[in-house]
Amino acid sequence: MPAIETTALTKRYGEDVLAVDDLDLTVEKGEIFGFLGPNGAGKSTTINMLLDFVRPTSGSATVLGYDAQDDPGAIRDRIGVLPEGATLYERLTAREHVEWVADTKGVDLDVDATLERVGILADADRPAGGFSKGMRQRLGLGMALVGDPDLLVLDEPSSGLDPTGIQEMRELLRTEADDGTTVFFSSHILSEVEAICDRVGIMNAGRLVALDSIEALREEAADGATIELELATALDPDGLDLESVDGVSRSAVDGRTVTAVCEDPTVKVDVVRRLDERATVTDIRSTDTSLEELFNRYTDGTGSSGPRQSADESGPIEREVTA
Repeated sequence: MPAIETTALTKRYGEDVLAVDDLDLTVEKGEIFGFLGPNGAGKSTTINMLLDFVRPTSGSATVLGYDAQDDPGAIRDRIGVLPEGATLYERLTAREHVEWVADTKGVDLDVDATLERVGILADADRPAGGFSKGMRQRLGLGMALVGDPDLLVLDEPSSGLDPTGIQEMRELLRTEADDGTTVFFSSHILSEVEAICDRVGIMNAGRLVALDSIEALREEAADGATIELELATALDPDGLDLESVDGVSRSAVDGRTVTAVCEDPTVKVDVVRRLDERATVTDIRSTDTSLEELFNRYTDGTGSSGPRQSADESGPIEREVTA
């Protein structure tokens, strides 16, 4: 049974605004899924429909096997949610926030263990009003983890975290996924998505325009990989003829630097051999197509592929973390 499944999920606002357009999406149990798209792409509207904060115009959605509109209470008992910019009670301590969520869900909880897991045990009895943005984010994540949820829905989970905090969050989410928890998160930090996600879905102007692993999307991209080589001496560009190597889509020479774009990443070794026959190669740098490049490819780098309007905002999902 998938953790999330939508069929022709659609949300219109009035006659002119189409926020989500015929969305078919399946997120498997135990995977870390990155939900991407520019502002206004339909991400927040989709999440709000999954959580029953917004009702779809047509189509259906199930979460953990429950219908998102018919059984929202059953869903919320089994998920943890971290909205972007989660609101906290300024006067309550971190401990009191976590205890409140545990009481709400009716679960027994080792509060200290939860706070230690997200790195704020030392500040457990401080009012949240004095917390930095990163500490608030850690507390919000701790609250989302209460009750050992089967699904985590996270909106910009690394916002406000320093590099150490991002690394710790990444390890925590991977541990959760290894234990069978599904992680569904939206983020604008593409390097973070690239580092942790099993698959990604890219929304643009209300439509799902890409869905696969990052590696599979790279393979589908026209430019699979770029290799840059430094030579001991400059060569005549006309004599290299790298584009005659099967799989090389284009090449360029700038002094002692030779760059080749390979449709098939395995062709990079053939490029090295061709150059090694003609000059001394002193350095090799190889890069695959980045997630940022893939993102720009599928969204045209502008966040719009046509005249379709979207009501989705850049703000957080509607649920707030409040006591």
